[in-house]
Amino acid sequence: MSQRSWTIAVLPGDGIGPEVVSAAISVLEDCAREFGFSVDLVKLPFGGAAIDDSGEPLPPETLNECNAADAVLLGAVGGPRWDSQPLERRPESGLLALRRELGVYANVRPIRLREPLRALSPLRLAPSVTIDFEIIRELVGDIYFGVHSTEGHGAGERASDVATYTVPEIERITRFAFERARRRGHRVTSVDKANVLATSVLWRKTVTRLGAEAPDLTLDHLYVDNASMQIILRPQQFDVLLTSNLFGDILSDEAAALAGSIGMIPSWSAGDGPPLVEPIHGSAPQLVGQDVANPSGTILCISLLLRECFGQPEAASVIELALDRVLGAGLRTADVAEPGCTVVSGSQFTAGIRQQIRERVRDQTPVRAADAKPQSA
Repeated sequence: MSQRSWTIAVLPGDGIGPEVVSAAISVLEDCAREFGFSVDLVKLPFGGAAIDDSGEPLPPETLNECNAADAVLLGAVGGPRWDSQPLERRPESGLLALRRELGVYANVRPIRLREPLRALSPLRLAPSVTIDFEIIRELVGDIYFGVHSTEGHGAGERASDVATYTVPEIERITRFAFERARRRGHRVTSVDKANVLATSVLWRKTVTRLGAEAPDLTLDHLYVDNASMQIILRPQQFDVLLTSNLFGDILSDEAAALAGSIGMIPSWSAGDGPPLVEPIHGSAPQLVGQDVANPSGTILCISLLLRECFGQPEAASVIELALDRVLGAGLRTADVAEPGCTVVSGSQFTAGIRQQIRERVRDQTPVRAADAKPQSA
C-alpha cells in the first residue's frame, strides 16, 4: 500500500474504554515512529459519555468524522448508570447505529491461545494442540436489528424481538468468510439453528449453495448448541467459523475463555465504509480508575488494523511479538496472572510492550524474556 498516512476516528467510550484506548494509541504512535508512517487521531464522544454530553449516544458530528476517517478505533460502551434508559437511548444503541451507518457487516474475531498463556486455558491441552481460529460474525442483521416491541402491563406484559435475514445479506458474509478461509486452512464451519428457525433455514440453504461453487474449500454445518459444545471439546477442529449476529456474539465470548481472558481478544469489522476495530470485552465499570484493565485486546486491535487495513504486516507482527515477550516474561495484568507471575498495572504492562517494540525494531535481534520488564509507568 502506497499510502503512509491515515486518519483514525477514536471513540474511547465508557468505563475502561478510555484506559485501554490510551494504551493502544501509545503503541500505535510508537509503531508510526519506528516504521515511518503517520496517523492523525480525532477523538470523539460516543456511547454513554456522549449521552451525558449531548443526550444521544451517536452524535451527528461523531458519525460524520467516522465516515470521513480511514478507520475507527473504539474502546467500550455501556454501564449501569444508563441501564434505566429505553433501549433506543442506551449506549449500545449508538454502537448498533454506528455499525449500520458505516456498513460494517463482517466482524472478524480471532480466537488464539497465545503460548505464554497455555496454562490459563480451562482445557487440558496436549503440547501439540493449538487454538487458532476465526469467528466471522454477520454484524448488521438478525435480531439485533429487527423490530423490538412491548405491550401490556404487569402479568400480561408481552415483548417480542424479530430476527430477519435476506439472501443478499447472507451471501455477502459467506463470501467474506470464504475469502478468509482461503488465507488460512480452507475450512469453513457454518453455525445455525436450521432445525428450528426460519432464518437459519435460509442461512444454511444460501451457504450450501455458495459452498458448492467453492470446490477449493471444505464446508460443514453445525447447529449452534453443538457448536458451543465442540468449541470446548475440540477447538482445534475449527479454522473459520461463520455465523449470524446473535450466535456470533455469544460463541465468541465463550471462545474467548479458551484464550485465557476476554481481555485478550480483538475484533475487526469490515464492510462498505471505514473499518472499525474494538476489543470484544465490555466497559467493566467496576475496574475504572484502578489501572488494572488488560489492554491486550485493544493493542491487538492495532495489530489487526495495521495488517488487514493499512498494509503494515511487519509492524503488526512486531506488536504481537512484543506482547508475547512480555507475557512470556511473567508480567501480567490480574486477569491473566498465574502463580509465580508478577502482577502489574495496565500502564506498566503497556510500557513493557512499548519497550519491547523499540528494542525489537532498533536492534533487529530477538529480545530475551529477562529484558521484558517494563519501564516505570
